[in-house]
Amino acid sequence: MPKRHRLKLYGALCKLQRVAFIPQRLKQTLVITLCALTWSHSSIALDTSPLEVYRDYISTNPALLDQHRRHYLSAREALRRGQMVNYRKYRDRLHGYVLTPYLDFFELNRRLRRLPFDDVDKFLQSHPSTYLSSKLRQRWLHQLAQRSRWQDFLNYYDASVVNSTSLQCQALLAHHKAGDSGALNQVTALWNVEHSQPKECDGIFKAWISAGKRTQVLNWQRFNKAIDAGNRTLARYLAKSLQGQQLVLANLHLEIYSHPHRIRQRHRFQQQTPAMQKIILHGITRYARHDPMTALYEWRRYDAQQLFKDQQRLATQQQLAMQLVKRGHQASADKLVSNIPQITSDKVTEFLLRDALKQQDWPKIYRYLQHLPAAEQQSERWLYWQARALEKLQLAAPNLPTPTQIYTQLAMQRSFYSFLAADKLGSSYQLSDHPVTPARSVTLAITNHPTTRRARELKAVNDQLNANREWRYMTSRFNSEEEHIAAAKLAHHWGWHHKTITSMASAKSWDDLRLRFPLAYNKQVFAAAQQQQVSPLLLFSIARQESAFAETAASPAGAMGLMQLMPKTARYTAKKAGIKYRKSDLFKADKNIQLGSVYITELLNRYQGNRILAAAAYNAGPHRVDTWLKKSDKSLPHDIWIETIPYKETRKYVQNVLAYSVIYGYRTGTTPAMLSPSELEKTL
Repeated sequence: MPKRHRLKLYGALCKLQRVAFIPQRLKQTLVITLCALTWSHSSIALDTSPLEVYRDYISTNPALLDQHRRHYLSAREALRRGQMVNYRKYRDRLHGYVLTPYLDFFELNRRLRRLPFDDVDKFLQSHPSTYLSSKLRQRWLHQLAQRSRWQDFLNYYDASVVNSTSLQCQALLAHHKAGDSGALNQVTALWNVEHSQPKECDGIFKAWISAGKRTQVLNWQRFNKAIDAGNRTLARYLAKSLQGQQLVLANLHLEIYSHPHRIRQRHRFQQQTPAMQKIILHGITRYARHDPMTALYEWRRYDAQQLFKDQQRLATQQQLAMQLVKRGHQASADKLVSNIPQITSDKVTEFLLRDALKQQDWPKIYRYLQHLPAAEQQSERWLYWQARALEKLQLAAPNLPTPTQIYTQLAMQRSFYSFLAADKLGSSYQLSDHPVTPARSVTLAITNHPTTRRARELKAVNDQLNANREWRYMTSRFNSEEEHIAAAKLAHHWGWHHKTITSMASAKSWDDLRLRFPLAYNKQVFAAAQQQQVSPLLLFSIARQESAFAETAASPAGAMGLMQLMPKTARYTAKKAGIKYRKSDLFKADKNIQLGSVYITELLNRYQGNRILAAAAYNAGPHRVDTWLKKSDKSLPHDIWIETIPYKETRKYVQNVLAYSVIYGYRTGTTPAMLSPSELEKTL
């Protein structure tokens, strides 16, 4: 709509809203009528409907928007309590509000068991291609399946919008019930998997089995898949359906799975077949976890007896080498590895490399680096350690790069290893900050998208769960990186920093540091930093790494909030600092940052200000860090200690927190070194 028409319309709308004696519902009707008249008499063709104009009017009128939010929350609460008169009263005041469909969904969901076909049809037609319509369709299909309304089920089933194994199984059952002879042919792929399927699949599986589709070949295939996946419960269930020699082998495999030491009873494993060889190899690798030296002895005996394939031999030897190192049998591991033509497992090679780093055995480090695949050798991590090995061994040859050349190459990038390389050279860090700007048309399309508006309003009424779901539903349907970037910039404008960060990651756009590393909750961070006398850069870095600034983040382990505090840790920290605390406070930015800053300060004090150790303790716990320090005898340089942290998650965590502190220094106008002189010099 042209700006002059819009201004005239808004003026009339505002005057109408100030007329006190007109009931609210009548006002809404008159407002929409006025929108329609303006829309229909405009000399310029418009894309928007009168209702959309009214919705736009609501969103630009703060007082009216606030009123709609209060009415929405009142209606939602009344519906939750079953107070339908109050619900209707508030619901009728929300004509044109973007979250009204949520109330309709909640109300309709309460009575799906009554099979309200007309109301479901009306909702699906009114809100096509939306998160709520997809959610309603799935719940509706489950209701129809429970009532065995199979023809109705097929009428509503849409494979393009329903991504659910349970509904896929029920759809096949519906087709089977309708006489589709081809339905059972599609069941095999659903049944023959390494895990148990949902109980909703039992019906079609039963029909499939009754039709004689479940064969001994399929039973044996699925048994082996379950064994390979470590799903012993399913494997035991499947073994009951096997017969003859396959049953004997299955029971032997399950026995070795539970009692791997019985692999020493070699007379029981004389058969030279692929199935027996698989059992032997499985037994050897499982036994090696408990007694690698005996497993190595048994492996040599079996290797002389059986004709294992080269790839099988190599994989088993690599696993043996790794387990030997874990148990401290380095000499035996070295001898075994020296007889292996090539280590093909990245996991094994990295494990052996890290063990060599602990020993600071630079010839072995350099040798193992050559075992890595060519692409891995060119990664930042292993290029850095190649430079360190060349430096320590003082190797020089025309075909070898010099350590300085490698460090210079690395220092041109922005990462933990790049910053280490720059420190080696004494050069400045390269931050590579390049802001991105999507096309205005793309930004406008995302901004005005109904899903975007719903997500913003859900966030405004503190329904974070559905706000996240709407956002995810929308972004999962993007077709270009530019759309993700536009969404990131919009989320940044709203202060929805977590979505900014995840959208930039989805776009694989890494160089706009303002968006990827926002100064989120900066007032709380700087206040907490000043109070605890801790660097705000460290607080920003921890919050960025822990939750990507998701205020209501909750981890599977139970950590909560921006700085991902465990409730037990938070309670202890609050009590010690004399801070009032309730568990729910961890989802409040002010309290979470306050408690997180107190806890990281306590860890810094414990480790004499060393951020490497404090960050590791924040992630893995101080008791684990103390154990690692004891094992290393405080004899490792800082970079080796970080690289050999036993937990991959903690290793990456420490590296990111340190690197992010450099980036947040840049974002706040400073240029700090990643590591302080004392952190660089102290052995750990």
